[in-house]
Amino acid sequence: MSKNITNKISKAFDNANGKAFIAFITAGDPDADSTVKYILEMARTGADLIEIGIPFSDPTAEGVVIQDANIRALKGGMTTDGVFDIVKRVREESDIPLCFMTYANPVFHYGYDEFFSKCEKLGVDGIIVPDMPFEEKQEMEEPANAHNISVISMVSPTSEERIKNIAKDADGFIYVVSSMGVTGVRSEINTDLDSIIGHIREVTDTPCAIGFGISTPDQAKAMAAKSDGAIVGSAIVRIVAEHGKDAGKYLYDYVKSMKDAVLSV
Repeated sequence: MSKNITNKISKAFDNANGKAFIAFITAGDPDADSTVKYILEMARTGADLIEIGIPFSDPTAEGVVIQDANIRALKGGMTTDGVFDIVKRVREESDIPLCFMTYANPVFHYGYDEFFSKCEKLGVDGIIVPDMPFEEKQEMEEPANAHNISVISMVSPTSEERIKNIAKDADGFIYVVSSMGVTGVRSEINTDLDSIIGHIREVTDTPCAIGFGISTPDQAKAMAAKSDGAIVGSAIVRIVAEHGKDAGKYLYDYVKSMKDAVLSV
């Protein structure tokens, strides 16, 4: 499928070594002001793209760390409109590429056209929807693309043919899932990622970044060496959970260490 999407996602991979460090944060945990501050802090520290999680009551792809963050954010009153307001405030100070990570249900109930129109107006560049099968992607992709929003494809350990079919249709970047199961920190990543990346490279030059389970600089360096970048979520959300409104310094130090590792490839 030919897509004429104009957004900033490619900018994330346009640096010295073509490798991106992608950070995830749950919107509204511990509150909206902190989320704005932490996104800007991670952008200043060197994150190349930020994924903003829209809190949802049934985040089926998430492990306990991000599930708990969703619960805290929802209890604190965070809504989809509240997340849009966070983006508006971030955009007053930064043009870092931004992607939402959410589930199909909240977008469907908000209304595809209204949701993606707001994304375009406020400067969201892409959306990641873990519970949306590739075969059903087009329903959301058409209204998203009409507003210059990339629907990011996820590739998990599966058949060679399916990997290639997903990759051929990908836009923005490809999210390569390192391990089966839910998000969360892992001590080891044993999936044959070289094979997955190889199948992707055969059919597209769309950048691919590896996520799920990455938490240390050594892991980030290893994953960036195999692909075009590393994605980290649970480890960042855990820092926020531990330090709450005082997490800024800890996020700065952690993101800097991960960014430096990715740059060292």
